[in-house]
Amino acid sequence: MRTDQMKCLLMCVAATIFVMNSSYYMVQGEPQVPCYFIFGDSLVDNGNNNGIASLARADYLPYGIDFARGSTGRFSNGKTVVDTITEHLGFDEYIQSYANASGRDILRGVNYASAAAGIRDETGRQLGARISFSGQVNNYVTTVSQVVSILGSVNAAANHLKRCIFSIGLGSNDYLNNYFMPDYYDTSRRYNVKQYADDLIKRYTKQIRILYNYGARKFVLNGIGMVGCTPNALAQHSKDGSTCVTKINLANQMFNHRLVSLVDNFNQNLADARFIYINSYAIFQDLIDQRHKYGFKVTNAGCCGVGRNNGQITCLPFETPCSNRNKYIFWDAFHPTEAVNTIVGGRAYNAASSSDAYPIDIRRLAQL
Repeated sequence: MRTDQMKCLLMCVAATIFVMNSSYYMVQGEPQVPCYFIFGDSLVDNGNNNGIASLARADYLPYGIDFARGSTGRFSNGKTVVDTITEHLGFDEYIQSYANASGRDILRGVNYASAAAGIRDETGRQLGARISFSGQVNNYVTTVSQVVSILGSVNAAANHLKRCIFSIGLGSNDYLNNYFMPDYYDTSRRYNVKQYADDLIKRYTKQIRILYNYGARKFVLNGIGMVGCTPNALAQHSKDGSTCVTKINLANQMFNHRLVSLVDNFNQNLADARFIYINSYAIFQDLIDQRHKYGFKVTNAGCCGVGRNNGQITCLPFETPCSNRNKYIFWDAFHPTEAVNTIVGGRAYNAASSSDAYPIDIRRLAQL
């Protein structure tokens, strides 16, 4: 082949690659927001507990059995709710855990969630080490100083962060691994249910204000789901193993009602910020009540686990889980399957019902 023919061939190949790559990025597009910061517990932890002395870990099979990267520390057979939302927001990769995020990767956001974490610092202590809400916020403050260094100024960092979405989902463990565990904690003797909800909201508010003071402006406050319907709650408190535990669910709803009021309060008093509430409780209730519509058959037992309802503890290492995982609401004693997470994440992003999100959904929040 002559030299001029070779040059032509190389130029044609290069042009083809450029067009293909351009088409790819045209299809993918830019993310709807520059970054996504996540605070929470085992429902959204993606590996922060892997390297700490905790019983609340999921870095082993069968966790991740349906996830492309295997057992990453996600408490699911596959994706979590925030993984689904990350996809909807247009990111080409999932948000990295705080334990693994470094360099310019943090500009895309960080996942600070820690299994067994609560709003109260002592929550989950019987399971060992964990990073409470205040600890996660402290880690975010450290991240902000790194963002300032990368972008070169406080103003540049502030302009970047104000366009990002901040998702907070804590409180489940403050009931499951605190208030309703009287053998380990005295909170149920010190507070009635109303007082406890008030205390949680007070502590929650303090951390939200710190996030606001360090640049957060678009907040997603996730309500607590139906903790009283988990296999663990059913195994311990339900006589028939199927009827949800009313006292737990009522306590969760009391917290959620205060969270909605908090959204209103912040939206009225912080003019440059926007807060929304995701009604995880109502979405989850719809999935249970309309299970046949969504293709679910088993609502009261985990796909893997031990004991009654597979609800005594989480999945055992290398345990063989159920094969029809898409038919199960719960993956283990506490956590939903990927099938549920996909639906919940989708409805949080783009509300299917007026009750799913208040006052707007994540899709519209991203557009602000």
